[in-house]
Amino acid sequence: MQTIQLAPQLPAFSRLVYGAWRLTDGEDASAQSALRKIELCLDQGITTVDHADIYGNYACEALFGQALKLAPALKQKIQIITKCDIMLLSGKYPDRRVKHYDTSPAHINASVDASLRRLGVDTIDLLLIHRPDPFMDAAATGACLDALVASGKVRGIGVSNFMPWDWTLLQAFMRNKLVTNQIEISLLQRSAFTDGSLAQAQQLGAAPMAWSPLAGGALLGSSPADVRLRPALERIGREFGVATEAVAVAWLLAHPARILPILGTNNTGRIAKLSEALKVQMDRETWYELWTLAAGQEVP
Repeated sequence: MQTIQLAPQLPAFSRLVYGAWRLTDGEDASAQSALRKIELCLDQGITTVDHADIYGNYACEALFGQALKLAPALKQKIQIITKCDIMLLSGKYPDRRVKHYDTSPAHINASVDASLRRLGVDTIDLLLIHRPDPFMDAAATGACLDALVASGKVRGIGVSNFMPWDWTLLQAFMRNKLVTNQIEISLLQRSAFTDGSLAQAQQLGAAPMAWSPLAGGALLGSSPADVRLRPALERIGREFGVATEAVAVAWLLAHPARILPILGTNNTGRIAKLSEALKVQMDRETWYELWTLAAGQEVP
């Protein structure tokens, strides 16, 4: 498995990241089932796991932590990402009146402590601010994030769903460098290639992460873009002996920004095949062929 070094103080992250947002879905949401999924990832060299405090209505981190209790030695083999600042409307927080964002130091510190407790670890490898907060006090938030790194509770800081100007604002009030932006990127969601997000990532040498690299399953649907793409994805898949999903992920891997796709399937059969994307070698013209089919028109 390829790895990416996001920052000197961080462990190397696996090029493919397992997304834990569906971990509590399905009939078997046991710790033993979660452990099996972790082991399937590790068997392929997928050592990095993406969480958020809100996933599974605030339950996925705890389930993951229960799985690690069954095999404590695995803590030394994985890297944990988690996120905070989205305040969901939830029965677990009955006094909350409206969904909102909270980047106040009080909330960030409380969220980190809760994530550490639920996950059963001493340190979070990478903490991300989950969504840009229009009400953020960048000076206070930046100081809080720096303090978390200094405390040892968090090794590195990044963001998620930030536009370049959101990144620039927060970074201006931090001593530690932001190391990644986790954004939606797929053949069906290509705005990051043209809105400055990936340009900024490459300029700063901050490898981005891609959530929903298969467009939440829509890439395998029946939209006009899907119908245009499928024959090419199937052709390339046959050439390399992989599924069409692996080709779509390989399209992201081929980009020079060093994108880390986050793959969130809860199906053990699919988890066992996540690394197939690394088998696909994609040249420039093939990359643009898929872009053209997805867009429904050639580039200008």
